[in-house]
Amino acid sequence: MKQLGDMLLRRDPFSEIVMGNTAIVRAMVEAGTRVVSSYPGSPTPEIAAAIGSISSADRPFYFEFSTNEKVATELAYGAAVNGHLSTVFFKSVGLNVAADTFVQLTLMNIIGGMVVVLGDDPGANSSQNEQDNRHYAAMSYTPVLEPADPAEVYRFYREAARLSQQQHMPVILRLTTHVCHAKQRVAFGPWNPAAADDTPRFDPAHGPYIPLTSLAIEQKRRSLARLEMVRRHAETSALNRIVDNGNPARGVITMGLPFLSLMEALIDTPAAPDILKLAYVHPLPRETIIGFLCGHREVKILEELDDVIENQIKAMAFDQKLPVRIIGKTCAEDWIGEYTPDKVRQVLGATWPDSITPAQTAQPEDPAPLRPPQMCPGCGHRSAFYAIKQALAPTDITVADIGCHTLGFLPPYAMGQLLMCMGASTAMASGLRLFNTSRSVVAFMGDSTFFHAALPGIINAIYNRHPITLILMENGTTAMTGHQDHAASGKNFNAATDKIPVRQVLEGLGVKHIFEVDTYQQAKLTQQVTAATAIDEFSVVIARHACMLQFTRERRKHPGYGQKHVNLDQRVCDRIHTCVEAFGCPTFTRDSAGKVTINTDLCIGDGSCIQTCPTEAIRPAGKNGPGGAA
Repeated sequence: MKQLGDMLLRRDPFSEIVMGNTAIVRAMVEAGTRVVSSYPGSPTPEIAAAIGSISSADRPFYFEFSTNEKVATELAYGAAVNGHLSTVFFKSVGLNVAADTFVQLTLMNIIGGMVVVLGDDPGANSSQNEQDNRHYAAMSYTPVLEPADPAEVYRFYREAARLSQQQHMPVILRLTTHVCHAKQRVAFGPWNPAAADDTPRFDPAHGPYIPLTSLAIEQKRRSLARLEMVRRHAETSALNRIVDNGNPARGVITMGLPFLSLMEALIDTPAAPDILKLAYVHPLPRETIIGFLCGHREVKILEELDDVIENQIKAMAFDQKLPVRIIGKTCAEDWIGEYTPDKVRQVLGATWPDSITPAQTAQPEDPAPLRPPQMCPGCGHRSAFYAIKQALAPTDITVADIGCHTLGFLPPYAMGQLLMCMGASTAMASGLRLFNTSRSVVAFMGDSTFFHAALPGIINAIYNRHPITLILMENGTTAMTGHQDHAASGKNFNAATDKIPVRQVLEGLGVKHIFEVDTYQQAKLTQQVTAATAIDEFSVVIARHACMLQFTRERRKHPGYGQKHVNLDQRVCDRIHTCVEAFGCPTFTRDSAGKVTINTDLCIGDGSCIQTCPTEAIRPAGKNGPGGAA
């Protein structure tokens, strides 16, 4: 990691193979960014990992993981109106959390400049939906640049920072999953750090910064004028480019990852269409697009997710009465998924069948089998779900939240029958309890989510006396996105800090019924959940255990570490298969004859499975009888 940090702070120009999420950090350094904030969420966490590779003493900007995306946005905004170039980054659905603040940013005079880095997720690789955040950009009059590869991530961030500082408005840099994680050799410029001028420059005279009703119309008018200035700039920007294949019959307008997929799909194509690759996807460079339309008889609009660009371009052609056929999305599948090369071949082949050869559309004969996600070996959530299931009736209702524990809805646990977004479980559970006197309602939540967005729902349940049970799955980290710290961890990104204990927060809110247990104590956890659900008031069970993936990673750093595992005594095993069918640890495998063995490469020897075996065939390593080891 130190080598990465040293590279990111090199003074002389250099080139290096890096991820898109790493290239953007070098761009932050070169652009003179002073404040960066975030809440972790895929596909952007590696941005923070790259930042973390720079020692805090050498880091040329302040960085923090805020408690949620809204807070992160507000912190970056506050720094920007104080004169500091700032950046906030988060995943696609994080913008929903930040939206209340975000949609007002262009109304303000952001004197320091502010870049909003969005990790959109076509294909829903790590998100609960495929939302297209270009809609937010249009609604809020915010410019959007969309790079296609790590080299463009670097250049486009610098462009976004300059534009934001010039226009005193936020600029979105829209990344997608493949762009974040792609690797490419990037040519970086020099970095000549000057002494930072950290003089506070906030002045109410730069505003107004209070969005009163009487000021809203004028603020909107100013926002639209700035957006028009950006559009004029986009018309002459070298970031938009044309690939001229000498084909006046056919053209394609595209951007971002679909452009790269298109270029791959067109390899060896004899009559490739001309291509207009857009860098500015909002506002669109109207004259550039109209000029391209005028030069072609048919133009295909190639964009992931929604038909945002397509509808605008069709409107332009209609207004100009252009004799060009514009082809957009033609079936429901065109709105779905990432535009990988295979997908683009299908889309282009459906539009112009003669543009793609049969060999290019061939599918693999033996596609890889699907592999469902699952909790890690030793995960405390698995032990918890196994125990909790013993306490609940089949008719009880369980409500999931966002985190590793969301996977509890999969077999064999079937815990969490509803899911919405971070922090929603308590309020949904409260609604499910109304007019319901026969079925207990249990909500699940992680400790990071507790601080992120859950407190209003919990307060509502207490205030309005909703008799539900909240099971707080506390593992001391934000595990699902890479083990980032949170308010109860005892440290933040930069230093040790005071813990904000979950139990004390609950007690401070007035929760009367709080139970605590380590999730490996399965019998006790079953008893506590039984007691908690019998209480006709709001109750909380704090089911606590460290994230074992993080724990074992830390242990491997110590000299003499050796991976442990449990053993299975085949003489005692009656093949009841509780370990496989009810507990479900992936270290257990069952063959066609029903024999269960242990994958010692996966097993970490935590022993949480031992208490689940009705015949006591599972034992700690070294405690098997002769011939007992699997």
